[in-house]
Amino acid sequence: QVQLVESGGDSVQAGGSLRLSCAASGSSFRGDFCMGWFRQAPEKPREAVAAHGVFGSISYADSVQGRFTISKDSAKNTLYLQMNDLKPEDTAMYYCAAVFARGTRSGGACDPGITRWGQGTQVTVSS
Repeated sequence: QVQLVESGGDSVQAGGSLRLSCAASGSSFRGDFCMGWFRQAPEKPREAVAAHGVFGSISYADSVQGRFTISKDSAKNTLYLQMNDLKPEDTAMYYCAAVFARGTRSGGACDPGITRWGQGTQVTVSS
């Protein structure tokens, strides 16, 4: 069973930085899961932000390319999202996901598969 707990969300000014963390328990980091970050703003659909495949492939949404960096520490069973140069449009609830797939696809997503979600962490960016 996979359990995911996000942390690191906060309120920041535009141009600021945050680092989100996702602590995973279970089999997330045993090579079976692509790990990803998604976000959902009020009244908008959930969207993929960044994904880290089993064999190291990485994908970003165009809107965050060059500003966000996804990384994984397998020893700590933790997924990170370093977010720099934050913009008001980055305001959203950010979710960590473990997808039962190995690869990534364009746009910051994992290949399709059964997905487990964390509870989310709120990021608010003010102008």
